Amino acid sequence: MVMGPAAGLILADLGAEVVKVEPVDGDKTRRLKGSGAGYFSMYNRNKKSLAVDLKSEEGAAIAKALIAKSDVFIENFRPGALDKLGFGYDSMRKLNPALIYCSEKGFLPGPYENRTALDEVAQMMGGLAYMTGPPGRPLRAGASVIDVTGGMFGAIAILAALNARSETGKGQHVSASLFETTAFLVGQHMAQYAVTGSPAAPMPARISAWAVYDVFDVKDDQKVFLGVVSDSQWKTFCQAFELHDWAEDATLAENNDRVMRREEIIPRIRELLSDYEQSDLLAKLEKIGLPFAPIARPEDLFDDPHLNAKGGLLQMTLPDGGNVKLPSMPITMDGERCGLQLNPPKIGEHSHAILNELGYSEEQIERLVIDKRING
Repeated sequence: MVMGPAAGLILADLGAEVVKVEPVDGDKTRRLKGSGAGYFSMYNRNKKSLAVDLKSEEGAAIAKALIAKSDVFIENFRPGALDKLGFGYDSMRKLNPALIYCSEKGFLPGPYENRTALDEVAQMMGGLAYMTGPPGRPLRAGASVIDVTGGMFGAIAILAALNARSETGKGQHVSASLFETTAFLVGQHMAQYAVTGSPAAPMPARISAWAVYDVFDVKDDQKVFLGVVSDSQWKTFCQAFELHDWAEDATLAENNDRVMRREEIIPRIRELLSDYEQSDLLAKLEKIGLPFAPIARPEDLFDDPHLNAKGGLLQMTLPDGGNVKLPSMPITMDGERCGLQLNPPKIGEHSHAILNELGYSEEQIERLVIDKRING
């Protein structure tokens, strides 16, 4: 629903021609409600749609003809599922020896490899949910971070394999997974335990590395995050807010000493900042160059002036005709953002054109539509 599509999205945004192969009645992700309602719209732009019945002889032949002329194949099924359909790696590399075959899985090879996994499963068993929630209350992160990051690692592996192929001429099978991605993300906490001998506490209960690194209440029930993460920033903060006694206190000059006195420092700062309007405080913090942030909701980003200024949001038309602005890839290349080439496709929107490219006649395509082997 997200991991495989995210890998394809990254390649599509970077300029690859990506064909989304989906069932004749469409990817079920198109019809998800609740928290899944945005999956299709977010992860399927810049792709063409080929809607085909892979379980039929005619549909399988179409897909194999497409794979035979493709550089990359991405799949996101349970282990063994595509082998049963005749699209496993061993079969596909015989069809196209130069093919880069990417499997997005729950687990890499090992005792767990045949388990069913989801983003949440991986976050729970990989330690991320433990680190996110308060003690005793494991909590998944508020976005599909493992699905998306797992897709990103898959795309990285694909690009490396394409580079290797340019030298060897050979394709290869690459894999990325949810569980191992989660382990990679919590690796810093594993390293913390190895270095200190003490387990990392969940983030809500952690001992901060900095004395001032908190969310503070301001007027009108608004909140602002503020970080003071260096000794020079501490001096700047004290001067800007006229905390002259702290600025002159040599025992507070170094961060580690300030951390030991957080119980003294934080209450005074809370009281001080509570008198500010959020806009006034944000303007002041920006002027003096300290790390700060308003507490935004996802829907607030539609109107974010920074995202709207230089291509950070892409205006697109959804299959149902609605319009939306969604985040572009968070990179620039030669100073340019990756743009929109294709709107998220309608079911089978490009089936006819793709079959034409594969050499199918108009009569053959019409018969495939009538027989419900393709949609388009």
